[in-house]
Amino acid sequence: MACIDLNADLGEGFGRWRLTDDERLLSVVTSANVACGFHAGDAVTMRRVCELAAERGVRIGAQVSYRDLAGFGRRAMDVPSAELAAEVAYQIGALEVFARAAGSRVSYVKPHGALYNRVVRDEEQAAAVVDGVLLADAALPVLGLPGSRLLELAGRSGLPVVTEAFADRAYTDEGTLVPRALEGAVITEPDAVVERSLGLALSGGVVSRSGRRVEVSARSLCLHGDTPGAVELARRVRERLESSGVRVEAFA
Repeated sequence: MACIDLNADLGEGFGRWRLTDDERLLSVVTSANVACGFHAGDAVTMRRVCELAAERGVRIGAQVSYRDLAGFGRRAMDVPSAELAAEVAYQIGALEVFARAAGSRVSYVKPHGALYNRVVRDEEQAAAVVDGVLLADAALPVLGLPGSRLLELAGRSGLPVVTEAFADRAYTDEGTLVPRALEGAVITEPDAVVERSLGLALSGGVVSRSGRRVEVSARSLCLHGDTPGAVELARRVRERLESSGVRVEAFA
């Protein structure tokens, strides 16, 4: 039987501003990528999401980012390796406090936004992220794009690696994500997202932006929480997977 984890980016608010419907999404997903204050999130938000996730048995992941609140972590930055490693460890440590207070723990790490895309090919930045994870906890799984430099270096360093795919993002022929600045990079048509989710879970493949089939072997499927109708779409995806015989469960 096919098995897949469903993860979503949560805690993406700051102060009185909230972007994601954390409580309702946590009733659907099995893993929560919690913003750790660098691209979004603050102490109160992090604590609240950890408590909600722990109550529902959802795994808590640290979604680490460049220090870029104004740009939501989506702006390209050049951060020295030692600084980036320290900031990754700092974010994981901050979230761990709230996860443990809620009776849970940080179960994995996933980069966000510009950092996520950068470490697909940039060995130096990928190595810095790995160093930061090792500094925080040498047993933490790293969630990322199949074939990325990040997962390659993490695996070499002894960290567990977990591959993920995106049902609502367009892919290039090389298996990387189409940059958000390009038209069609984000797929918003619900039926298309649902069917792509099933295809990824059952056959490990997706059709690229140019129409070519791309192999994407993934243990986790990301559902973005900031897209219109995100909660209902997540529910539809999970229902379609389970009705098709796919077991939905956390990888960590």
